Amino acid sequence: MSHSVQDLRVSLIQGDTLWRDPVANRAMYAELARPLAGRTDLVLLPETFTSGFCNEAIATAEGMEGPTVDWLKAQAAALDAAVTGSVQIRDGGEVYNRLLWATPDGALHWYDKRHLFRMAGEHQRYAAGARRLTVAWRGWRVCPLVCYDLRFPVFCRNGFSREVDGRFDYDLLLFVANWPIARQHAWRILLQARASENLCYVAAVNRVGKDGNGNAYHGDSMVVDFLGQPLVDLAEQPMVVTACLSAAALAEHRQHFPAQLDADRFQILD
Repeated sequence: MSHSVQDLRVSLIQGDTLWRDPVANRAMYAELARPLAGRTDLVLLPETFTSGFCNEAIATAEGMEGPTVDWLKAQAAALDAAVTGSVQIRDGGEVYNRLLWATPDGALHWYDKRHLFRMAGEHQRYAAGARRLTVAWRGWRVCPLVCYDLRFPVFCRNGFSREVDGRFDYDLLLFVANWPIARQHAWRILLQARASENLCYVAAVNRVGKDGNGNAYHGDSMVVDFLGQPLVDLAEQPMVVTACLSAAALAEHRQHFPAQLDADRFQILD
Protein backbone atom coordinates (compact mmCIF):
# COMPACT_ATOMS: atom_id res chain seq x y z
CA MET A 1 0.00 0.00 0.00
CA SER A 2 1.29 3.44 -0.93
CA HIS A 3 1.33 6.42 1.42
CA SER A 4 -0.63 8.26 -1.27
CA VAL A 5 -3.75 6.06 -0.89
CA GLN A 6 -6.62 7.85 0.81
CA ASP A 7 -7.81 6.83 4.24
CA LEU A 8 -10.83 4.51 4.35
CA ARG A 9 -13.97 5.18 6.40
CA VAL A 10 -15.50 1.93 7.65
CA SER A 11 -18.94 1.81 9.27
CA LEU A 12 -20.20 -1.01 11.51
CA ILE A 13 -23.95 -1.50 11.85
CA GLN A 14 -24.44 -3.59 14.97
CA GLY A 15 -28.15 -4.43 14.92
CA ASP A 16 -30.63 -6.67 16.71
CA THR A 17 -31.59 -8.81 13.71
CA LEU A 18 -35.24 -9.89 13.71
CA TRP A 19 -35.93 -13.62 13.54
CA ARG A 20 -36.78 -14.84 10.03
CA ASP A 21 -38.26 -11.54 8.83
CA PRO A 22 -36.34 -10.37 5.74
CA VAL A 23 -38.71 -7.51 4.90
CA ALA A 24 -38.52 -6.00 8.39
CA ASN A 25 -34.75 -6.54 8.61
CA ARG A 26 -34.10 -4.81 5.30
CA ALA A 27 -36.20 -1.86 6.48
CA MET A 28 -34.44 -1.72 9.86
CA TYR A 29 -30.92 -1.87 8.44
CA ALA A 30 -31.78 0.68 5.74
CA GLU A 31 -32.95 3.11 8.42
CA LEU A 32 -29.80 2.58 10.49
CA ALA A 33 -27.62 3.12 7.41
CA ARG A 34 -29.44 6.21 6.10
CA PRO A 35 -27.37 8.81 8.04
CA LEU A 36 -24.16 7.37 6.58
CA ALA A 37 -24.89 8.63 3.05
CA GLY A 38 -21.80 10.40 1.73
CA ARG A 39 -19.99 9.94 5.06
CA THR A 40 -18.46 6.51 4.68
CA ASP A 41 -16.71 4.25 2.17
CA LEU A 42 -17.70 0.81 3.46
CA VAL A 43 -20.70 -0.44 5.45
CA LEU A 44 -20.70 -3.78 7.30
CA LEU A 45 -23.91 -5.64 8.15
CA PRO A 46 -23.97 -8.81 10.31
CA GLU A 47 -23.99 -12.40 9.11
CA THR A 48 -27.44 -13.60 7.90
CA PHE A 49 -28.79 -10.10 8.46
CA THR A 50 -32.16 -10.83 6.87
CA SER A 51 -33.05 -13.79 9.11
CA GLY A 52 -30.64 -14.37 11.98
CA PHE A 53 -28.50 -17.52 12.15
CA CYS A 54 -31.35 -19.94 11.52
CA ASN A 55 -30.98 -23.28 9.74
CA GLU A 56 -34.72 -23.35 9.07
CA ALA A 57 -34.37 -20.23 6.92
CA ILE A 58 -32.88 -22.46 4.25
CA ALA A 59 -36.44 -23.21 3.10
CA THR A 60 -36.97 -19.57 2.12
CA ALA A 61 -33.47 -18.85 0.80
CA GLU A 62 -33.48 -16.28 -1.98
CA GLY A 63 -31.81 -16.57 -5.35
CA MET A 64 -29.33 -14.09 -6.79
CA GLU A 65 -32.25 -12.40 -8.53
CA GLY A 66 -34.08 -11.98 -5.22
CA PRO A 67 -35.01 -8.82 -3.31
CA THR A 68 -31.99 -8.73 -0.98
CA VAL A 69 -29.45 -8.53 -3.81
CA ASP A 70 -31.43 -5.66 -5.35
CA TRP A 71 -31.71 -4.02 -1.93
CA LEU A 72 -27.95 -4.19 -1.34
CA LYS A 73 -27.23 -2.61 -4.71
CA ALA A 74 -29.73 0.15 -3.96
CA GLN A 75 -28.14 0.77 -0.55
CA ALA A 76 -24.67 1.00 -2.06
CA ALA A 77 -25.89 3.54 -4.61
CA ALA A 78 -27.76 5.60 -2.01
CA LEU A 79 -24.85 5.65 0.44
CA ASP A 80 -22.10 6.00 -2.19
CA ALA A 81 -20.28 3.20 -0.40
CA ALA A 82 -19.60 -0.51 -0.63
CA VAL A 83 -22.12 -2.48 1.44
CA THR A 84 -21.54 -6.04 2.61
CA GLY A 85 -23.19 -8.71 4.78
CA SER A 86 -24.24 -12.35 4.41
CA VAL A 87 -27.58 -14.00 3.60
CA GLN A 88 -28.84 -17.46 2.69
CA ILE A 89 -28.68 -17.80 -1.10
CA ARG A 90 -29.92 -20.70 -3.22
CA ASP A 91 -27.71 -21.17 -6.27
CA GLY A 92 -27.35 -24.19 -8.56
CA GLY A 93 -29.35 -26.51 -6.34
CA GLU A 94 -27.35 -25.67 -3.20
CA VAL A 95 -27.84 -23.12 -0.43
CA TYR A 96 -24.87 -21.05 0.71
CA ASN A 97 -24.21 -18.67 3.56
CA ARG A 98 -23.14 -16.07 1.03
CA LEU A 99 -21.43 -12.79 1.76
CA LEU A 100 -22.51 -10.21 -0.80
CA TRP A 101 -20.39 -7.16 -1.69
CA ALA A 102 -22.22 -4.38 -3.55
CA THR A 103 -20.72 -1.13 -4.82
CA PRO A 104 -22.35 2.13 -6.00
CA ASP A 105 -21.71 1.37 -9.67
CA GLY A 106 -24.02 -1.67 -9.48
CA ALA A 107 -21.23 -4.27 -9.35
CA LEU A 108 -21.68 -7.30 -7.10
CA HIS A 109 -19.13 -9.78 -5.75
CA TRP A 110 -19.66 -12.64 -3.34
CA TYR A 111 -17.91 -15.10 -1.09
CA ASP A 112 -19.45 -18.37 0.16
CA LYS A 113 -18.63 -19.18 3.77
CA ARG A 114 -16.01 -21.92 3.71
CA HIS A 115 -16.02 -23.01 7.36
CA LEU A 116 -19.53 -24.11 8.31
CA PHE A 117 -20.36 -24.20 12.01
CA ARG A 118 -20.92 -27.90 12.66
CA MET A 119 -21.85 -27.35 16.32
CA ALA A 120 -25.10 -25.86 15.02
CA GLY A 121 -25.48 -28.28 12.08
CA GLU A 122 -24.66 -25.65 9.46
CA HIS A 123 -22.42 -28.14 7.61
CA GLN A 124 -25.38 -30.53 7.15
CA ARG A 125 -27.64 -27.98 5.48
CA TYR A 126 -25.41 -25.58 3.58
CA ALA A 127 -22.78 -26.01 0.90
CA ALA A 128 -19.29 -24.76 1.72
CA GLY A 129 -17.36 -22.27 -0.36
CA ALA A 130 -13.85 -23.00 -1.60
CA ARG A 131 -11.96 -19.78 -2.35
CA ARG A 132 -11.42 -16.45 -0.65
CA LEU A 133 -12.56 -13.21 -2.18
CA THR A 134 -10.32 -10.16 -2.38
CA VAL A 135 -11.78 -6.93 -3.73
CA ALA A 136 -10.14 -3.64 -4.59
CA TRP A 137 -12.01 -0.65 -3.19
CA ARG A 138 -10.90 2.99 -3.22
CA GLY A 139 -7.23 2.10 -3.23
CA TRP A 140 -7.52 -0.61 -0.56
CA ARG A 141 -7.49 -4.38 -0.94
CA VAL A 142 -10.17 -6.01 1.20
CA CYS A 143 -10.74 -9.65 2.16
CA PRO A 144 -14.27 -10.25 3.57
CA LEU A 145 -14.93 -13.45 5.55
CA VAL A 146 -17.79 -14.86 7.64
CA CYS A 147 -17.96 -15.63 11.38
CA TYR A 148 -16.48 -19.14 12.00
CA ASP A 149 -13.76 -18.44 9.39
CA LEU A 150 -12.13 -16.35 12.13
CA ARG A 151 -10.99 -19.52 13.90
CA PHE A 152 -8.86 -20.70 10.96
CA PRO A 153 -5.69 -18.61 10.70
CA VAL A 154 -4.28 -20.47 7.70
CA PHE A 155 -7.32 -19.57 5.59
CA CYS A 156 -7.17 -15.98 6.86
CA ARG A 157 -3.42 -15.64 6.27
CA ASN A 158 -2.29 -12.59 4.33
CA GLY A 159 -0.12 -13.41 1.34
CA PHE A 160 2.80 -11.31 0.16
CA SER A 161 4.35 -11.10 -3.31
CA ARG A 162 8.15 -11.05 -3.14
CA GLU A 163 8.61 -11.51 -6.87
CA VAL A 164 6.26 -8.93 -8.35
CA ASP A 165 5.65 -5.68 -6.49
CA GLY A 166 5.86 -6.46 -2.77
CA ARG A 167 2.10 -6.22 -2.52
CA PHE A 168 0.08 -7.85 0.23
CA ASP A 169 -3.03 -9.82 -0.67
CA TYR A 170 -5.11 -7.42 1.42
CA ASP A 171 -4.94 -4.36 3.66
CA LEU A 172 -8.23 -4.88 5.48
CA LEU A 173 -9.69 -8.16 6.74
CA LEU A 174 -13.45 -8.19 7.42
CA PHE A 175 -15.67 -10.50 9.45
CA VAL A 176 -19.47 -10.42 9.52
CA ALA A 177 -20.84 -12.60 12.30
CA ASN A 178 -23.52 -14.00 14.57
CA TRP A 179 -21.11 -14.84 17.41
CA PRO A 180 -22.86 -15.77 20.70
CA ILE A 181 -21.92 -14.29 24.04
CA ALA A 182 -20.83 -17.73 25.31
CA ARG A 183 -17.71 -17.44 23.13
CA GLN A 184 -17.22 -13.69 23.47
CA HIS A 185 -13.66 -14.00 24.84
CA ALA A 186 -12.46 -16.01 21.84
CA TRP A 187 -14.03 -13.48 19.43
CA ARG A 188 -12.09 -10.60 20.89
CA ILE A 189 -8.74 -12.39 21.15
CA LEU A 190 -8.91 -13.87 17.66
CA LEU A 191 -9.79 -10.55 16.00
CA GLN A 192 -6.75 -8.92 17.58
CA ALA A 193 -4.51 -11.84 16.64
CA ARG A 194 -5.65 -11.84 12.99
CA ALA A 195 -4.81 -8.13 12.71
CA SER A 196 -1.37 -8.34 14.29
CA GLU A 197 -0.20 -11.49 12.51
CA ASN A 198 -1.40 -10.32 9.09
CA LEU A 199 -0.06 -6.74 9.29
CA CYS A 200 -3.49 -5.35 8.43
CA TYR A 201 -6.57 -3.69 9.83
CA VAL A 202 -9.49 -5.88 10.90
CA ALA A 203 -13.11 -4.73 10.98
CA ALA A 204 -15.74 -7.07 12.40
CA VAL A 205 -19.46 -6.64 12.99
CA ASN A 206 -21.58 -8.89 15.19
CA ARG A 207 -25.28 -8.76 16.02
CA VAL A 208 -26.84 -8.03 19.43
CA GLY A 209 -29.97 -9.25 21.20
CA LYS A 210 -31.40 -12.75 21.42
CA ASP A 211 -32.33 -14.96 18.48
CA GLY A 212 -35.25 -17.35 18.00
CA ASN A 213 -33.20 -20.24 19.37
CA GLY A 214 -32.56 -18.40 22.63
CA ASN A 215 -28.91 -17.58 21.87
CA ALA A 216 -27.75 -14.23 23.25
CA TYR A 217 -25.33 -11.92 21.42
CA HIS A 218 -23.26 -9.21 23.09
CA GLY A 219 -22.10 -7.45 19.93
CA ASP A 220 -18.46 -6.60 20.64
CA SER A 221 -18.09 -5.34 17.08
CA MET A 222 -14.57 -4.01 16.63
CA VAL A 223 -12.12 -2.25 14.38
CA VAL A 224 -8.55 -3.31 15.18
CA ASP A 225 -5.32 -1.79 13.90
CA PHE A 226 -2.24 -3.61 12.61
CA LEU A 227 -0.78 -3.78 16.14
CA GLY A 228 -3.85 -5.63 17.40
CA GLN A 229 -5.12 -2.57 19.26
CA PRO A 230 -8.88 -1.80 19.12
CA LEU A 231 -9.76 1.52 17.49
CA VAL A 232 -13.50 0.88 17.90
CA ASP A 233 -14.92 -1.44 20.54
CA LEU A 234 -18.71 -1.59 20.83
CA ALA A 235 -20.84 -2.77 23.74
CA GLU A 236 -24.08 -4.75 23.59
CA GLN A 237 -26.52 -2.06 22.33
CA PRO A 238 -27.53 -1.55 18.71
CA MET A 239 -25.05 1.00 17.38
CA VAL A 240 -23.68 2.52 14.20
CA VAL A 241 -20.05 3.63 14.35
CA THR A 242 -17.57 4.80 11.72
CA ALA A 243 -13.79 4.46 12.00
CA CYS A 244 -11.21 6.07 9.72
CA LEU A 245 -8.34 3.78 8.73
CA SER A 246 -5.02 5.46 8.01
CA ALA A 247 -3.31 4.23 4.87
CA ALA A 248 -0.11 6.08 5.75
CA ALA A 249 0.09 4.49 9.21
CA LEU A 250 -0.37 1.01 7.75
CA ALA A 251 2.26 1.57 5.06
CA GLU A 252 4.72 2.90 7.63
CA HIS A 253 4.19 -0.06 9.96
CA ARG A 254 4.76 -2.54 7.16
CA GLN A 255 7.95 -0.75 6.18
CA HIS A 256 9.40 -0.62 9.68
CA PHE A 257 8.19 -4.04 10.84
CA PRO A 258 8.45 -6.25 7.71
CA ALA A 259 7.59 -9.55 9.39
CA GLN A 260 6.16 -10.75 6.08
CA LEU A 261 9.72 -11.24 4.80
CA ASP A 262 10.20 -14.07 7.31
CA ALA A 263 6.81 -15.70 6.76
CA ASP A 264 6.52 -19.32 5.65
CA ARG A 265 5.31 -19.98 2.13
CA PHE A 266 2.19 -22.07 1.88
CA GLN A 267 -0.70 -22.98 -0.38
CA ILE A 268 -4.35 -23.37 0.63
CA LEU A 269 -5.91 -26.45 -0.99
CA ASP A 270 -9.56 -26.59 -2.04
